[in-house]
Amino acid sequence: MTISIPRAAISFMMIAAVSGCGVAMNRAPGMANTGPVVAAPIPAASAGDEAGLQRFVQTFRPRALSAGISPQTYDRAMRIARYNPDVIRLDRKQAEFSRPVWLYLDSAVSDARINTGRQMLAQHGRTLAAIEQRYGVPREIVLAVWGMESNFGANRGKMQIIPSLTTLAYDGRRGEMFQNQLIAALKILQAGDTDPEHMLGSWAGAMGHTQFMPTSFLEYAVDFNGDGRRDIWSDDPTDALASTAAYLARTGWQRGQTWGAEVQLPANFNMGQIGKGNRKSAADWSAQGVRRLGGGALPGGGSIIMPAGARGPAFLITDNFRSILRYNNSDNYALGVSYLGERIAGRSGIQGSWPRNDRPLSTSEREEIQRRLAQKGFYQGEIDGLFGSATMESVSAYQRSIGVTPDGYPTSILLDQLRR
Repeated sequence: MTISIPRAAISFMMIAAVSGCGVAMNRAPGMANTGPVVAAPIPAASAGDEAGLQRFVQTFRPRALSAGISPQTYDRAMRIARYNPDVIRLDRKQAEFSRPVWLYLDSAVSDARINTGRQMLAQHGRTLAAIEQRYGVPREIVLAVWGMESNFGANRGKMQIIPSLTTLAYDGRRGEMFQNQLIAALKILQAGDTDPEHMLGSWAGAMGHTQFMPTSFLEYAVDFNGDGRRDIWSDDPTDALASTAAYLARTGWQRGQTWGAEVQLPANFNMGQIGKGNRKSAADWSAQGVRRLGGGALPGGGSIIMPAGARGPAFLITDNFRSILRYNNSDNYALGVSYLGERIAGRSGIQGSWPRNDRPLSTSEREEIQRRLAQKGFYQGEIDGLFGSATMESVSAYQRSIGVTPDGYPTSILLDQLRR
């Protein structure tokens, strides 16, 4: 999952991990061997960085113990703590260009991923049916999260979590947040769900088949197969899939309802109604001429979003879509999960066309849009080049002020308008 980090886990793709240390020690009673440690080595750090991290390990110990971590658990876990330069490099890296939604979905809902998802549906059908029965989340949505997060378990991450989180807690941009994640990881170890060597994941601490952050693991992970451990790391994905369904169910997924649907808007539609902040009943949208593509009734009440602006497809999203957003607070991600699930289940993909000729904006251009919106009094958020709901609402307000379609979609044309 991804962190804002307000999300369950962080979906950043993993690179090198930590040096493996032989056989796990002090395994909790009843704990199965999850197989050989497969962890990539940590690059060499400067003497100063490594010494600084080891001082942090000592000074952080009282805080961990005050949070309920035993001295034995702390000392056992911190034996493998090392400074990882790759983690810091990735934490400070920012892509120069943001991928448009259509390119994101081309990858997220590729033919290869759809085919693999259908194979996994056949392979794990009985388990997925039991999970769906208990939590009310459709099996294709659970599969889609699995596919998006780790390509159905193929990319679970090879970094040992303790060194990564210790590095970020010591030297990262969000030290306090990662200190909390580190304590959560220590609690997982203390509970006996895994051991330090087998607690593997991505550079930012996301773990297992569906990439749970440690704090989310503590709150939502379940032992579905009844072996006494919440094991999201091993080759068996049962606990990870059930934990994902439990997460979605506890964050608002409504049993028997869909995530939403692609819709067609009438020619005279008031575009000022676009956005997640504007909710209406299905009857209200229908009265305005909103129709479901392919026919049929509109989903239960919700909001209409247009991720590529007025020249792209429109979607009516329900509270179940918002539940997916709790897993990863990105409209693109939630659409990827929704439509990967649709295609795994044998239903149609997105019918509308995307404005594929639009030029992608660089990070500096996205930051300039935010800065100019702020100068004109339309934006109060951080100038970070990240276009979330606050930026898009500010774009809509500015567009209304100059008499153009307020679709909230930032483009090079919008930047030119702001520069005038």
